[in-house]
Formats: sequence, C-alpha cells, structure tokens
Amino acid sequence: MKLIFIISVIEFHLQCVFQGCDASILIDSSKGNQSEKAAGANGTVRGFELIDEIKKALETACPSTVSCADIITLATRDSVAMAGGPRYDVPTGRRDSVVSRASDVALPGPRSSVSVVQQTFAANGMSLDEMVTLLGAHTVGLAHCSFFRDRLKDPNMDPGLQAKLGRICRPKNGDPTTFLDQNTSMVFDNEFYNQIVLKKGVLFIDQQLALDPLSSSLVSAFAGNSAAFQRSFIDAIVKMGKIRVLVGTDGQIRKNCRVFN
Repeated sequence: MKLIFIISVIEFHLQCVFQGCDASILIDSSKGNQSEKAAGANGTVRGFELIDEIKKALETACPSTVSCADIITLATRDSVAMAGGPRYDVPTGRRDSVVSRASDVALPGPRSSVSVVQQTFAANGMSLDEMVTLLGAHTVGLAHCSFFRDRLKDPNMDPGLQAKLGRICRPKNGDPTTFLDQNTSMVFDNEFYNQIVLKKGVLFIDQQLALDPLSSSLVSAFAGNSAAFQRSFIDAIVKMGKIRVLVGTDGQIRKNCRVFN
C-alpha cells in the first residue's frame, strides 16, 4: 500500500505539467461529460481511492478548507520523503477546477522523442533540464507491458533486461506491470539515471534521455551525483506545482474530489 500510494500521488502531481495543478484528473466521468480520467493517456493512473480517504478525513476535521489540488501537492511531497527522497516545502492555497474534459488531454506518450516531450514542457514554462529532472520520478514508477512491448527487440535495450521483460510480458500474462527502475524500485533516488546509462530503460522515452544529445549530459551528471539530482528535483517539482493554479475566488474547494460541488 505504501508503494502504491507513493507512485499514485507522484503520477497525479506530474499531470500539473499538462493540465495544470487543479485536480482536474480526479473528476469522474458523468453522463454528459467524459473527464480527463477517461482519456487513454491517463489509463494507467491509479490510486484515486487514496486521495478519497485523505479528503474524507480532512472534510471531517476542517470542512471546505483544503482543496484536492493541495492534497495532491502535499501528498506528493510526503511520498517523495517516505520513499527516501528529499524533503522540501511547497506553497498551498490552490483551488480545484470546475472543468475536466478528456478532449483537453494531449499528453506525450511513452514512445515520444525527447524533443517532443521537451516542447510540451516548454509550452508550460518548464526547461529541458527540469523535464529531465522530473522524469527522474520514474525511479518509483510502473508501466504496463503494452507501453513497451514493442521495445523487446530494440538494440538499445540491455539483452538481460529484454529477456526479463519478455518473460513478464508473455501474451498469456495479459498486460502486467513492471518497475521502470529495475534496481532500487522502491526508493526515490538517482538510480533511474544509472539504469538508462546502462541501456536498461524500460520505456522508449526513458532510454532516449540517455541517448539524445539534448539530454544525455544531464543524465550522466545525475547518474554520478545524487545530491545534484535531489537539489534539481526540489526546484523543478516546486515550480511545477505552480503551473496554472487557481486561487482566490477562481474554481472551488471540492467536498468530494471526484465530483464538482
């Protein structure tokens, strides 16, 4: 449960880059609206019930005070620390969106190139270095076989990892998941970068970070310097948490994170 919680809230928070930090991804679809949650690109996001539990406890203690957007941000901060990562402070005061549409979701996929993902981050005020840093959160990530099965004959993947993933992803196994960091899977550290330097990146985009001249030098730097990664991660994730936030009288503070008030 601890690992599921950590992975889930980090996934929720990374959506800030693409949809803004307004908890729009938490909304359930209704008869008249397909929400962001229903978009194919968000199909692997899980753990919504964990946010529900936190919200229920907060509504009992202090009704209509803490937004779902702040819950995601604060839970991410605590999850990183729980997994052995850096501790950091984040500003609060976000409010929740009153719009969530699947048609608004335009996420770069796991088969995207570095330049394509960079463009998405840049459109939201994030630099290439910040993009490489935030993708380091894959150190505690999971992926379904359907996201990387086509890489099992990729010459840019370590043969030992190919064999291992081939066993996990046999057709009779359906669509199971595996860790993106095959070494220290449950620890928030810089090992993800060491793995992709060794051609042990599970996703195409992860491996491309180590191969593309745009990002390879920073990957090598983070692989060799855990402290540098942690400092960069704190700066990047705090900045990301400020993307298109709703404050003041904009939006609302939902009573239930799954539905608008």
